[in-house]
Amino acid sequence: MLVPCFLYSLQNRKPSLYGSLTCQGIGLDGIPEVTASEGFIVNEISKKSIHISCPKESASSKFLAPYTTFSRIHTKSITCLDISSGGGLGVSSSTDGTMKIWQASNGELRRVLEGHVFDVNCCRFFPSGLVVLSGGMDAQLKIWSAEDASCVVTFKGHKGGILDTAIVDRGRNVVSGSRDGTARLWDCGRSACLGVLADCGSSINGVAVGAADNSINLGSPEQMPSEREVGTEAKMLLLAREDKKLQCLGLQSRQPVFLFIGSDAFNCCTFLSGFLLLAGTQDGNIYQLDVRSPGAPVQVIHRSGAPVLSLLSFRDGFIASQGDGSCFIVQQDLDYVTELTGADCDPVYKVATWEKQIYTCCRDGLVRRYQLSDL
Repeated sequence: MLVPCFLYSLQNRKPSLYGSLTCQGIGLDGIPEVTASEGFIVNEISKKSIHISCPKESASSKFLAPYTTFSRIHTKSITCLDISSGGGLGVSSSTDGTMKIWQASNGELRRVLEGHVFDVNCCRFFPSGLVVLSGGMDAQLKIWSAEDASCVVTFKGHKGGILDTAIVDRGRNVVSGSRDGTARLWDCGRSACLGVLADCGSSINGVAVGAADNSINLGSPEQMPSEREVGTEAKMLLLAREDKKLQCLGLQSRQPVFLFIGSDAFNCCTFLSGFLLLAGTQDGNIYQLDVRSPGAPVQVIHRSGAPVLSLLSFRDGFIASQGDGSCFIVQQDLDYVTELTGADCDPVYKVATWEKQIYTCCRDGLVRRYQLSDL
């Protein structure tokens, strides 16, 4: 059996190198015996993973198959998912019009969360793991009980669909970004908007909140913050905008920290530390920026022209997923990239982790669970 093989160079835009893998049979231990074409080496192989390298280009990738696949949660494309802090529950939303809570171990359905009109764009657990935050095309932000599926809070104020959310500290306050070009801060206890954090005039596709390093000047608020603001001090807010701009501001001060212009619309963003961040664009660029000197990127990673759909800080690196079905892990202490396989060419919209388990959701309607211990 022949399988095409190609490895990416993360740091530059050299052409991809192509080769093939040939399965010579199955060993007595049940592990395939695989050889690679000229220029490639099979370093290691197990039932769930294969490690291929290309010495000439100093490129190395470990391909990991899903440990299990959940096919019965949704009937259509799954656009978002998250895993609870204890790892027991998953929540996901789909273009089939549903949002569901399920058992993370086996995909068994637990609750259906009904109340949004039209599609749900984003969903995530609060740190407690007992409550879910969702945002929909109906411009509403909702809070749900994971225990009985009741909607306990509905926030109204946006004039366009909500595309992403972030939770501040333990969850007394949350942030939303919308197609209407605004990012808003909400008080969960009183179901009230505490203010418009930014009005960009352009759709906000992604938001992230992170603790700021002491060396970063976040500015001072022009007015005394509301006593209902909890945990916003010394925090940065990052906005991935449709107009090719990445905006950072002080969450409490509302003062600008930087504005970076990228190559295309920014789809997603995340903080790696108190001063390092990542942001992904529609044309396949992943920008790493240092907030202390944001004028030029620390590096730009470009693997393909497919849109970067999600970015997640993971251990000492990150996980990224793209519109061509690729999903990969980059870690500082490893000399190879881990490729999460299975999606083929269907976009992988979101990634969530719990300990050594990674969950992805895809246009093909499947949730895939990977076990890093299989590496």
